[in-house]
Amino acid sequence: MLSTLSQCEFSMGKTLLVYDMNLREMENYEKIYKEIECSIAGAHEKIAECKKQILQAKRIRKNRQEYDALAKVIQHHPDRHETLKELEALGKELEHLSHIKESVEDKLELRRKQFHVLLSTIHELQQTLENDDKLSEVDETQESAMEADPKP
Repeated sequence: MLSTLSQCEFSMGKTLLVYDMNLREMENYEKIYKEIECSIAGAHEKIAECKKQILQAKRIRKNRQEYDALAKVIQHHPDRHETLKELEALGKELEHLSHIKESVEDKLELRRKQFHVLLSTIHELQQTLENDDKLSEVDETQESAMEADPKP
């Protein structure tokens, strides 16, 4: 009986030790569970932060692409200094051409006046020649009439 009692005490001691061990294991599992939950929460935060970084990186990439496109367009155009030089040269050329235009217009006006004077002179000369022809005809008529009419 003593041995049975001893076996029961031994079993009881063993059961108590197993019970204590199970309690410690449950505490350990609870601790591990909380650590895993914290790790999951940290991973979620890290994922959210990474998503923000990805969005920011995408925005930066888009801005860089737009910048590169604008830079290419800008490179096709001359710089301000060259443009101002070209503008100044074109202004000088325009001024020179307007002087030439004025000169040509003055010359054209002079030629018109000279042509008008020439036409007037030609018209007067024509009138004079016609008058001379008429006078010649009148003189010839008078001479032929005098020749036909002997003087008495």
